[in-house]
Amino acid sequence: MTLLRATVLTFALALPPALAFAQTGVIAERQAGFRLLRDKMEAIQTIVQMQDPNSEALPHARAIAEHAPKIKTLFPPGSDGPGSRALPAVWSDRAGFERVADAFTQRAEALVAAAQGTDQRALAQAFEATGQACGACHRPYRAPQR
Repeated sequence: MTLLRATVLTFALALPPALAFAQTGVIAERQAGFRLLRDKMEAIQTIVQMQDPNSEALPHARAIAEHAPKIKTLFPPGSDGPGSRALPAVWSDRAGFERVADAFTQRAEALVAAAQGTDQRALAQAFEATGQACGACHRPYRAPQR
């Protein structure tokens, strides 16, 4: 019985730091992903403004579309620790959060399709729609920068 108590006590003491580490890891992972999205959107914005060939936007659009479906997985319950700008609505309005994340994924896929074509206006419109879908998540689910 003493060994069982010691084992339970050991796990009880080790669990909170392990959970805190896991929260910190997922927060850092999602922040890195959002930095990637920002950088790729900025690159596409420059391509659109300079009216460069759409093909130059394609690798950036693909990176955005590849990351977009992962967003929903990067907000597990309890991952609102220090350094996170996620608002409680991410978890209290999970259906709404997932709906805007899915919309962003769809817009990102349309951005890839536009980048595969030659119509610069279509690329500009898809870029704008992707940016709007991105912002639709920021407003209700992300705290302002401190």
